Amino acid sequence: MQLLTTSDTTSLSYWLNWRVLICSFIVSIPLVVSLIIIWKYEGLKQVKRDGKERHEDLSVDELYDDDVWRPCLQQIHPIWLLGYRFVAFCLALATIVLKIITNGGRIFYYYTQWTFTLVTIYFGFGTLLSIYWCYQHHKMSSCGSNDLHVKLDTEQGYYAPLTNRKDADVRRKALNLQEQCDVSQAASVISYLFQVIFQMNAGAVMLTDLIYWCLIFPFLTIEDYALNFMTVNMHTLNVILLLGDTALNSLRFPWFRISYFILWTGAFVIFQWIVHACVSIWWPYPFLDLSSPSAPFWYKMLKDVLFAGNHAYTMLRYIYFNSKYQALPVVKMVPSVIPIA
Repeated sequence: MQLLTTSDTTSLSYWLNWRVLICSFIVSIPLVVSLIIIWKYEGLKQVKRDGKERHEDLSVDELYDDDVWRPCLQQIHPIWLLGYRFVAFCLALATIVLKIITNGGRIFYYYTQWTFTLVTIYFGFGTLLSIYWCYQHHKMSSCGSNDLHVKLDTEQGYYAPLTNRKDADVRRKALNLQEQCDVSQAASVISYLFQVIFQMNAGAVMLTDLIYWCLIFPFLTIEDYALNFMTVNMHTLNVILLLGDTALNSLRFPWFRISYFILWTGAFVIFQWIVHACVSIWWPYPFLDLSSPSAPFWYKMLKDVLFAGNHAYTMLRYIYFNSKYQALPVVKMVPSVIPIA
């Protein structure tokens, strides 16, 4: 839907002026700071010790592979988180596909669809990780059960010694798997990527819904505008699904990964600038139009809302979580209602 017709955005006069210069600083400074923060605090870095270079995890938070697939409560079986993510993925995918069929590929001109697609990717990715680790957990649990039977046989006098080296190797591997059941593994790159997508979604979802319901919906007057089910669904389902997953999962919320959300939003703004520099078309959001004398003010407001979006989600999360190990009261009621152990 066309929201705003502006002057020729492909002309040099549109871009070579003081408004664009100020807006460029407003957009670029958070992006540069975000890159510096990521470089300083994130992931594996080379450390030289004893004359040898090695990679060590120097990030400010500790993430384990268990965090991406285990629920926040031990009483809840991981299969329930897997089921939730699968249902959420199906709902999100059906919504975005229906939107594409109805309005075509032009929907990706909007930040809402960028965010909703990222939410869909998150739940699809999370479903695959949950399936993989639930299978590994089941395999290790079965191995541990077999090991327990062997110990019982030993106590009861029915133990038969291993007959060859091959059997000894099998036994050793079984014991190693059993040890892995009790020790959390440091997060892999895939787990870190999943954590990053989670926090990108947290900020992007809040930013999308805050701007739409607080700015666009009340104050934007368009003659042919009509609020329909799909519009409401796109701006509510994302946050509902993500809050539900947040209530169940064990993912942490390190402060510095807000940087990825800032980069994500900055990429959308730069994408809009590039498109408008090449083609003179309407702006999807009026406050992005650089021809207005108040453009720097709106970009400054956008930057403030950008930080508010991430902090709003963090506040919502900690309203229900008194500590990172304390779950939602509703989640705590689940074991008494449904047999989940």
